[in-house]
Amino acid sequence: MWTADNGRLPPWKGDYHHDLNTQLSYWPAYTSNHLDGAIAYLDHLDENKANYKRYTKMYFGKEGIAVPGVTTLDGTEMGGWIQYSLSPTVSAWLAQHYYLQWRYGMDSAFLKRRAYPWIKETATFLESMTVKDEKGFRKLPISSSPEINDNKLSAWFAQNTNYDLSLMKFCFHAAAELAGVLHLQKEAAHWTKIESEFDALAITKNNELMFAPGMAYNQSHRHFSNVMAIYPLGLVKWEDGERSRSIIRNSLHLIDSIGPAYWCGYSYSWLANLKARAKDGEGAAIALEIFAKAFCSINSFHVNGDQTKSGYSRFTYRPFTLEGNFAFAAGLQEMLLQSYAGFIEIMPAVPAAWKDISFEQLRTEGAFLVSAKKRDGEMEEVMIRSEKGGTTKLKLPFTNWTIASQKNVLVKDTKDGFIVLACKAGGSVSLHQKAL
Repeated sequence: MWTADNGRLPPWKGDYHHDLNTQLSYWPAYTSNHLDGAIAYLDHLDENKANYKRYTKMYFGKEGIAVPGVTTLDGTEMGGWIQYSLSPTVSAWLAQHYYLQWRYGMDSAFLKRRAYPWIKETATFLESMTVKDEKGFRKLPISSSPEINDNKLSAWFAQNTNYDLSLMKFCFHAAAELAGVLHLQKEAAHWTKIESEFDALAITKNNELMFAPGMAYNQSHRHFSNVMAIYPLGLVKWEDGERSRSIIRNSLHLIDSIGPAYWCGYSYSWLANLKARAKDGEGAAIALEIFAKAFCSINSFHVNGDQTKSGYSRFTYRPFTLEGNFAFAAGLQEMLLQSYAGFIEIMPAVPAAWKDISFEQLRTEGAFLVSAKKRDGEMEEVMIRSEKGGTTKLKLPFTNWTIASQKNVLVKDTKDGFIVLACKAGGSVSLHQKAL
C-alpha cells in the first residue's frame, strides 16, 4: 500500500512472491521477540491452505501442500517464470517459518495444530514428488534454482540443485524432529528414512557450494540460492567443525570474488546474515553499511538498486520493496545473538570497533529471553529468562564470571567454555564479569 505505482500495477504486480521476498520480510521476527508479528504470516498461509491444496492436486496431481511461488492475496497461482513461480519446494521454505515459530515460542498447541501439520503435508507432497536415481538417491524429476539461467531450457537441471536439495533435506529433518516431539515415533522414523535417501550437497574441489552438480557458482546473482544450506536453513553450521567452516568460508569468498554486478539491496542484507553465521563481524557490518548507504531512499525504504551509482550493483532503478529492510534487521540480530546450533551465543559476530553494545529481551530458540551489555570491549553482564522452562547451553562470553542473581535456574558449570542452564518456567539468571 506504500508503493508509488503511478496509476499502474506496482512492482511485480504487488503479488506475494515466495521465492524469497515474503520469507526475508519475516526473518527478524523471531530473535527480535516479535512472534506476534510472525504469526500473521502463518495466519495468511493457513487461511489459504485449501486453495494451495487445490493447486497442488491440479498442477502436480499430488496430495499434500505445494504453495505456488507467486500468488494473489487468496493464494491463487499467478504467472511468472515457471521455475520460481511454480517451484515444488516453495512450501518447504515456508515450512521453516512454522518450524521457527515453534522453536522460538515452544507453544505446544501451535506445534500440534499448525506447525507439524504444515510440515507433514509438505513432506508428504515432496516424498511423492521425488523419484530415485540410478544410485538410489531421491531427486525431483526436474530441478531449478531461482532465476538461474533465466527463463531458458537450461534453467532446468536433471539433478537436484542445491536450492531444492537444501529445502527438501530441511523439510524431512524438521518433520522427523517435530514428529518425535509429538511422540509420533513411527512417523518420525519414516521421515528420518526419507531424509537419508537424499545425496550430499553439490560442492566443488575447493569446498564451494555449487548451483547444482555440473554448475558451479559462476555468475553474479541477487539470489544466493546455492548457499541456502548456510543461511537461512543452517544445514551447514560453523559449529560442526573444520570441513563445514571450510565450505562456509570458501563459498562466501567465491560470492565476494565474483562480485555484486547483479545484486540488489537485499543481497547485501542476506550477505550480512551469511557473514554473521561465519562469525565475520567485520564483513557483516560492511554489507549492512553498503545496504544503508546505497540501496535506501532518504526515508529509509529499500529501493533495490544502487542509488549512489558507485558500482555496488548494475541495477540503479528504484522500485520499493520491503524485504531488504527486514533482512537488514535480521543481519544485525545475527551479529548480536545466535541460537540455531543448539546453544546460545552472545555477540558472536561483532566488529572489534564496536566496544559498547547492549540489547534487551532478544529471543532465542527454546523460548529464552536474553539481555546483554558490553562496555569497553568487555562483556559486563548477561541475563537470561526462560519463558517455558527447559534446558539450554550458554557459550560463556566472559573470561571470569559470577552469578549475580538466580531464580528457579540450576546452573551447571562445564569445562568446555559452556554452562548448562536447567530452568523452570519463569526462571532467570544474571551473570556478571567477575572482578579480578
